[in-house]
Amino acid sequence: MVMRIAYSPCPNDTFVFHAWAHGLVPGAPELDVTFADIDVTNGMAERGELDVLKVSYAVLPWVLDEYALLPCGGALGRGCGPLVLTREPGTDLSGRTVAVPSERSTAYLLFRLWAAQAVPGGVGEVVVMPFHEIMPAVRDGKVDAGLVIHEARFTYQRYGLHRLADMGEHWEATTGHPIPLGAIIAKRSLGARALRGLADAARESVRRAWASPAAAQPYVRAHAQEMDPEVAERHIGLYVNEYTEDLGPAGYEAVHTLLARAAAHDLVPGVPPEALAFP
Repeated sequence: MVMRIAYSPCPNDTFVFHAWAHGLVPGAPELDVTFADIDVTNGMAERGELDVLKVSYAVLPWVLDEYALLPCGGALGRGCGPLVLTREPGTDLSGRTVAVPSERSTAYLLFRLWAAQAVPGGVGEVVVMPFHEIMPAVRDGKVDAGLVIHEARFTYQRYGLHRLADMGEHWEATTGHPIPLGAIIAKRSLGARALRGLADAARESVRRAWASPAAAQPYVRAHAQEMDPEVAERHIGLYVNEYTEDLGPAGYEAVHTLLARAAAHDLVPGVPPEALAFP
């Protein structure tokens, strides 16, 4: 059986899925891989496309009827939250234009929870653009601020930008939980046995990447575009962690808290805790 899967070309995803995508996980189904930005994969999930997808945790309320959350392979951790960047330090975002990577992204959901407290007047227009275009847009004055993810944590100074706020710091300070970012989901119609097999394959792929990180590097570099190798290594170290191997109770509690808080602010539909449970 061939599983159609979509994930980003970012180093954490290519590192995690290298072994599986190259047939190095015994007994795992073959993967037909599509590389796509998170805004694209979120849309794929809402349309019910593909068997397995890397998506934002924020999109789960709209897709859990059709997809199950896998307990491994995703991105959740500490000190790895999205940043709000501006050209000038201390910029007031009231009424300002903000670029975001996806309106269904966890980054944008965390931003909205933060802005409800930090920007009483509310921001102005929200513009969706691919995450790699956001920092140049802020630098060039096309938008007043940008919400950035991934390796932008390590590179924004190169664009002469300033960190206005860290969404992860706000989340951890107000909840005590790690930060849910990206989830791996698979179609429920595959059946419980197949879903458990997919979870086992993802977990084994993570373990093999850790056991032999050098083996994954050509795959990582091939899809990291012009990213500096040191930045790619820091990216992997930050986003691939114990929660990637298994969400565990702390991970599930973080996800439940995020969705419950967002629902309480009428930002997403309510999600019953059982909808997150793995079959």
